[in-house]
Amino acid sequence: MGAKLVAGSANGKGSGAAKARAMRDAARRLSGRRNGIVLIGMTDASRLPDPDRALDALPEGSALIWRAYGAEPTATNLRRLAARARARNCLLLIAGEPACALRLDAVGRHLPERQLGRSRRSVHVAVTAAAHSEIAIRRAARIGVDAVLISPVLPTLSHRGARPLGPVRLARLARLAHALGLACYALGGITDTRDVRRLSGTGIDGVAGIGFLLD
Repeated sequence: MGAKLVAGSANGKGSGAAKARAMRDAARRLSGRRNGIVLIGMTDASRLPDPDRALDALPEGSALIWRAYGAEPTATNLRRLAARARARNCLLLIAGEPACALRLDAVGRHLPERQLGRSRRSVHVAVTAAAHSEIAIRRAARIGVDAVLISPVLPTLSHRGARPLGPVRLARLARLAHALGLACYALGGITDTRDVRRLSGTGIDGVAGIGFLLD
């Protein structure tokens, strides 16, 4: 198995939206993991831009990737959101390159695939990366990230027209990630527990997405 992302307790009783709690429970059954993060929520510029709303929908013990591309959040705002995440035993990661995030050990990083050739991970924070291919997974391993988000697994609204990987290729990429010491999460078109069940036997450590955070 690959390395694990950790965010404190993962009990999550009474927290988050019911749909996201069901997704977390399905992801636990899929991965066979009782500890560590199995559910990663993400913001989206058009569908879910507010990181506070996204965090409120997540159950405890999850992670949130704030996709702050083109934004410049203040250090005060990042510290506030990171404190909210910690209070819910969640892990906050930021995608994009706001200068203040680089100085905050309380905020992890999420790297888009295009940054894998030039980024170097910090030894102080959790780092995840997007990966769409074997090449990307190998690059992520070389720079020492903790986990990769493999996508698009299923047809997705975020990338209309993109050819999905499907469960068979996902399983092959997951085996590679684990062999290189990386945890791996499935991303793309995973909106309900039926989608999670479709990924049975792929060996992934959890699932990521946007749709299960929406009402």
